[in-house]
Formats: sequence, structure tokens, C-alpha cells
Amino acid sequence: MQDYHIAVIPGDGIGQEVCPEGLKVLNAAASLCGTFRLHYETFPWGCEYYLRHGKMMADDALKRLESFDAIYFGAVGFPTVPDHISLHGLRLPICQGFEQYANVRPSLLLPGVQSPLHGKKEGDIDFIVVRENTEGEYLGAGGRAHRGLPIEVAVETAIFSRAGVERVIRFAFELAQSRSRRKLASVTKSNAQRHTFTLWDEIFEEVSADYPAVTTERVLVDAMAARFVLQPESLDVVVASNLFADILTDLGGAISGSLGVAPSGNLNPERTYPSMFEPIHGSAPDIAGQGIANPIAMIWSGAMMLDFLGQKQAADLIMSAIQTLTRQGRVLPPDLGGQARTVEVGDEIVAQMRVAWE
Repeated sequence: MQDYHIAVIPGDGIGQEVCPEGLKVLNAAASLCGTFRLHYETFPWGCEYYLRHGKMMADDALKRLESFDAIYFGAVGFPTVPDHISLHGLRLPICQGFEQYANVRPSLLLPGVQSPLHGKKEGDIDFIVVRENTEGEYLGAGGRAHRGLPIEVAVETAIFSRAGVERVIRFAFELAQSRSRRKLASVTKSNAQRHTFTLWDEIFEEVSADYPAVTTERVLVDAMAARFVLQPESLDVVVASNLFADILTDLGGAISGSLGVAPSGNLNPERTYPSMFEPIHGSAPDIAGQGIANPIAMIWSGAMMLDFLGQKQAADLIMSAIQTLTRQGRVLPPDLGGQARTVEVGDEIVAQMRVAWE
């Protein structure tokens, strides 16, 4: 029997509503499979913590999290705290501090879910975006001077290191090589940003020589945004910088039917530190507290966590239950056209898991 210790950070907004449903499904998977146990410790960090303590998480947070096998994260951000404080105070320090440099974000049109793109059906949208997750545009290099004066100035500098770019590109190549289509698109804006992204392009070409079985292409980010809408079926694996992939994957979630079905894993592939798994939808303050948030992305992120930990049977069981739920269409949350509440969706996924296991 394998034991896993999971740090749980529900965070803000709907993170506090979808996280319990994710844990419910994870516990069901552990109980049904019977090959592993999950032990949780929950941390109260987020915007409410900030309002009480003046910081988004404890000073020794990374030290406390380092011993866990994985981190299960809900959402960060709420109108009570400026966004740049909440993001840079919680999620980014974890990703950067634990070298979670590969942010893996699948876009999949689930059975029964209607895409806003006319005529798209199950199988037409099935790709993964790999986001560089520790440097680039989100590193935080820069500053402001002459605040409040007419000559006030702000500088935000994107930092791209050869080591940082190469490792995420090589990860993307490995992922593409493991998939049946073996296609990888690199996204930059090297025609306009002629230093950072030309370095990225050069490294992409260098690394590609080690993966002759993978078909590659380089695409400018504006053209790729259009392609997400016009030809998503042409995509397999996409690798991009922190900012570009962040934007593109919200679009990827939208064309898959809803951000409520968009999961992610912030991976430390070398497993030197714990990896973190979270939905990409954010805290959704407009619906927080109403009990109608879609928990599928949180639950799917839990399946990604189990798969990363080596529990593929349990991960597959969860994914099969999610697909059965959307295919049947009886218990769907409002963002997918149904009327089910958050708890009801979680309960139905557990019920489908039990049916499949019998």
C-alpha cells in the first residue's frame, strides 16, 4: 500500500467550493482501487489570509510544503486584494520556488459538451499546451520610479535563460513523442521581439535535432490564436512562454466548452520538489458562494496528480467517470448548460466511478 501526503490549498473564491469535490473524488478513487492511501493537510493561505496577516502565505510556506508528494490547489485572487499581490504572493512563489517549470494544460472537447465553434465534435479538439512556468514575462524583474509624478515610469522585463527555455522545450518534445500524432508547435513573437524569442527559436531548432520522429513548426502567437479558433484539430502539443501560453490556454478552455473543464499540472519533472495541480479557471468571484461552480477542472486536475504519482488506474477511473457524466448530460453544471450544483456534480462523478468499478 502506497501512502501519499498531499498539501491542499483551496485558496480563494470558488476554489473553496470545488476543492472539496476534488477531494471527494480522490478519496473515492483511493477507496475503490485499494492500492494507495491519501493523507491531506490543508493550508488556509489566500486573500482572506492576506487581509488578516498582510501576506498571502506564511513566511515558511515553501519549507512546510517541500516534504509533500504533491500540492492540490484551488484558485488564487479576489477583489479584496490587488491581483498583482495575490498572484505574486502565493501561486508564483510556489511554481518558481519548486522549479515547476512545465505547466501542462490539456484542451479536450469532452463527449456531449458543445463547443462554441460550429460543427466541432468529440475528437476535434484534443491538444496539450506546455507553458514555461518559472521565468519569462512573469519573473517579476522590473520596477517603478517617480511614483505620482508626470515623469513616472514603469519597467517590466521578460527574462529568458538558455537553461530555462531548453528544459521546457525538451519536456514538450518528450510529451509530443509519447503521443500518437507526434506533432509539436512552438509559439513566439520573434518577428517583433528579436532578442528573447529569437533565442527561443534557436533553442527549439537545436533541440529538435534530438527528436527526428516529431514533426515541428514555429508559429507566431497571433497566428496561433486564430488557429485555436479556425483549426484546433490541427494541434497536438504546443509549447509557449509564460504569458503567451497563459492567454492561449484560456482560449483553449473556452473552445472546449468552458473554463470549468480546463485542468493543469505545474510539474517539476525531475521530482526534486512537489508538483502542483490546479484548475485554470481562477477564483470566479462573480459566482463564488453560490454553489454552482463547475468542479470538473478541479477533479480532472486531481486525476492528473494521481497519474503523475504513478496511480494511472485511479486517474483513468476518474477520467472515465467525467466522460460518462458529460456524455449522459443528466447532471451538468450551469456553464455546460445544466442546472446541477457543484456538490451534485461531484457526487455523480463518484457514483459513475463506483458503477464502472463493479
